[in-house]
Amino acid sequence: MKTAGLAAGVVMVMLAQAGPAIAAPARVDNVQKAMEELAKAPGVVGAVGGAYVDGRAIGQGGAGSRLLDGKGGSIPATARFRIGSQTKQMVATVVLQLVDEGRLGVDDKLGDLLPEVVEKDLVTRADEITVRQMIRHTSGIPDWYAKPNPDGSEGEDPSFDVFDFTTHYRPLDLVKWSRGRPRTGEPGEKWSYSNTNYTLLGVVIESLTGHDLSAELHRRLFGPLGMTKTYLPVKPPEGIKGPHGHGYYPDAHGRLRDVDRFNASIAGAAGGVVSTAHDVSAFQRAFTQGRLLPPDLQRILTDPLPNVPHPRGEGRGSCGDDLKIAGGTAPGFLAMTFYSEDGRRQLAVSATVSVKDISEPAQAMGKAVETVFCPSS
Repeated sequence: MKTAGLAAGVVMVMLAQAGPAIAAPARVDNVQKAMEELAKAPGVVGAVGGAYVDGRAIGQGGAGSRLLDGKGGSIPATARFRIGSQTKQMVATVVLQLVDEGRLGVDDKLGDLLPEVVEKDLVTRADEITVRQMIRHTSGIPDWYAKPNPDGSEGEDPSFDVFDFTTHYRPLDLVKWSRGRPRTGEPGEKWSYSNTNYTLLGVVIESLTGHDLSAELHRRLFGPLGMTKTYLPVKPPEGIKGPHGHGYYPDAHGRLRDVDRFNASIAGAAGGVVSTAHDVSAFQRAFTQGRLLPPDLQRILTDPLPNVPHPRGEGRGSCGDDLKIAGGTAPGFLAMTFYSEDGRRQLAVSATVSVKDISEPAQAMGKAVETVFCPSS
């Protein structure tokens, strides 16, 4: 499993097909136990999670602390958290709903949908890039998120000031950051993860509907699915509502700083949604069970991707379950939703972290699903 920033999202939300899920026992107390184990992992400040079977909660849990060094008290198991790049699956669903309504086509060109990107020379070959390619990360548009390494390869450090919580950026400001970087391939040629694709898709949604992305997500997804605690922050320094865990990130001097007020205008369509274990599970259940899109459009998100050496979004638990994973991360947090192919079971987990490298927290999350759905006794 690749772990990086918002740029790679932990696990891409375009998910390869997995085999049929095998029913596994689950106990209410397993979720709390799993969160306690996760909170002990190096770099984890706090953890919350919830497990659901057929829409029914079979356990919730919270462990660690709201703030660093055990301060701030405990995190409520029902607390909101950032879901990171899981936002992309929601944004893609809205785009494809608009396709289903005849408002645009999957092979419509970016330059026709957003003439401004051509007029201002923000995206090269915009007259060739399609909606389908942006959804599937095969557009070749470089990512705006990470600073490139001196050799031109993808870097790990963000392009922006992680600790700037107040500057408001327009989506096309972010797109402009990617303009001087080399393309990652011919349009439609190969898969290469890029937040720029989804920043642009968010602008397409707003252009076609005349509504802010946050309002359109609520109208089409959050409201109908009963996701009452889910929203998309858009105005910095807007943060997470209600008691929740705070994440931390080292500055240039190695000092840990609170990044709870992560800049809302940067995350946006690429990874800005705030949700809960209950709500994100409700979305994943509806999507997986085909209640949000017709099959031909849903396959745009679920069909295997070209030139991906190892299928993403799959995991095999020790009890033999085939599970899919949607995940996201950015400075200060990591979130994953594990779910069965039939959409009957979900485990949504969030960890606030205090490290750049989230490899160990990610591995600990993988163990959490075994504690919940694959108990040894």
